[in-house]
Amino acid sequence: QVHLVESGGGLVQAGGSLRLACAASGGRFSDYAMAWFRQVPGKERELVAHISRLALATSYADSVKGRFAISRDNAKNTVDLEMNSLKPEDTAVYYCAAKRRSSDWASPDSWGQGTQVTVSS
Repeated sequence: QVHLVESGGGLVQAGGSLRLACAASGGRFSDYAMAWFRQVPGKERELVAHISRLALATSYADSVKGRFAISRDNAKNTVDLEMNSLKPEDTAVYYCAAKRRSSDWASPDSWGQGTQVTVSS
């Protein structure tokens, strides 16, 4: 089972940028499609972006399309989420997730502990 640890969260003003990183260990990283989710209190967890095992395909939620970019480095066992033009509604806890079969992200195989992103107006 792959172990995931997120980093890079923090406080940023609207219009600013942050880059989140997720480090994986304990598994063969290239066997897993990777994703970023986010969650705010009282709301369902939202799939923000995901990337295929060899980074040949990416997908984004409409709410972040054109502003966020997901990438991975299989040599370093990392997946990043670059967030630009941040809005207050982007405020959430962001989670990294991994899944061997990416056809359904409802039940990832592994979750990170989450990192808080707060965007002030």
